[in-house]
Amino acid sequence: MKIWTSEHIFSHPWETVVQAAWRKYPNPMNPAVVGIDVVDRRVTEGVLRTHRLISTKWGLPSWATRILGADRTCYASEHSEVDPANKSMILMSKNITFCNEVSIIEKMTYSAHPSTDDCTLVKQEAVITIHGVPLSSYLEDFIARTISVNSGKGKQAMEWVISKINTEVTELTSKTVKSMDEITLTAKKSMDDFTHMAAEPLPNLHFRK
Repeated sequence: MKIWTSEHIFSHPWETVVQAAWRKYPNPMNPAVVGIDVVDRRVTEGVLRTHRLISTKWGLPSWATRILGADRTCYASEHSEVDPANKSMILMSKNITFCNEVSIIEKMTYSAHPSTDDCTLVKQEAVITIHGVPLSSYLEDFIARTISVNSGKGKQAMEWVISKINTEVTELTSKTVKSMDEITLTAKKSMDDFTHMAAEPLPNLHFRK
């Protein structure tokens, strides 16, 4: 068994980072994830609980395919809990494909930074266990290195998504301000026209007696 851990601080509020986590895939940094399907989603006691099926390409080297079999699309089951009141998001995932030979259990925790509300602390842990296959230690090390590399790509992807979110917010704000300006101008023009009409002298009317 091999345990891999990592911590990272995003210089963004918890709400922004969690929103980015939901929109993380697809991204150009980590094309290994090829599909995400929501199996179940519900809110209980103010906590959003979601079950998703993640489809990925492991990209196994030739020596690993000889041990595990053909390199194919792999599936993992992910359960997550989002608690807005406590600013906590926990994701637990476990592989389904190759589970008789390789067990990979990952846990990610997104929480508000204890010192500042402008940052988010992310903790990641992976437990890798090999069952009854040769070169188990070598395979565990290979998987741990792959998880580490993908973790780095994942951080880049999060920053990429956050940048997209910020751009969308800026564009939406700009459009809203522009719309409000247009409404204000239209209202002002209508008021000016009304005032101008009210200021004009009434025409002389001649009534026939």
